[in-house]
Amino acid sequence: MESPSPGAASAASAAPVLDEDEGRLVAALRAGDEAAFEALVTRHHAAMVRVARGRLGSEALAEDVVQETWLAAYQAIDQFQGRSPFRGWLFGILINRTRSRLQREARTVPFSALGRGDEDGGPSVEPDRFREGHPRWSGGWITPPQAFPVAEDRLERAQTLAVIQAALDELPPSQREVMFLRDVEGWSSQEVCQALALSEANQRVLLHRARSRVRAALERHFQREGA
Repeated sequence: MESPSPGAASAASAAPVLDEDEGRLVAALRAGDEAAFEALVTRHHAAMVRVARGRLGSEALAEDVVQETWLAAYQAIDQFQGRSPFRGWLFGILINRTRSRLQREARTVPFSALGRGDEDGGPSVEPDRFREGHPRWSGGWITPPQAFPVAEDRLERAQTLAVIQAALDELPPSQREVMFLRDVEGWSSQEVCQALALSEANQRVLLHRARSRVRAALERHFQREGA
C-alpha cells in the first residue's frame, strides 16, 4: 500500500471528516458487507474510470487499473482512519496505481495520450486580449470575457456539452483531472489536493488554466454560432 505524499497529508488534515452516510458504508465494508461495497462502487466507479482513462489513453487499461484500485482499497480498508473523505483516499490509490501502470505500459500507450505536459508554460489567455503600455490600464482587458448565452433547446445544449467535452479531452492530464473533480464531481480543493498529491497553489494554477482553456473553446463556439 503506497504512503501518501507530504502534500497529500497536509491537504487531508484540512479536509472535512466523513459524512454520516459515507461513514456507515465504510463501517459496513469493514464488516464484510457486500452491499456496502457495491454501493461505493456505484458511487465512485464511473469517475474513477474517467480519471484513469485520461491518464492511460485506453478504456481497457483504465478499467483494469480501477479494478486493481478497488481490490487494493478493500484489502486496506482497515488502514483508512476516516479523518478525510473516503473518495479522496480512494482516488489517491487510483492515481498511484495509474502511475505504476503507465510506467509498465510506456511502450504501448500512444504518445498522444500523454498530453502536452501539465506545466506547458503557455498563457492561460491569449496575450493580445490585454492592454499593453497604457499609462493607466496596462494589463487590463481589451475585450473582457462575456457571459455565454443560455441554450434554449436540447440540440443547443448537446452541442455546448460536446464542445466542453472536446475541450476537456484536449487538456493535459492533471489540468483535466483537477477541473473534472472540482467542476463536474463537485469536490473541494482540499479533497483534490489529497487525491492528486498537489499543493493548494498548484491545484489553483491547474484549475485556472483548465477553466481558461475550456472557456476559450466555448467563446470560439459561440462566436461561430453568432456569425
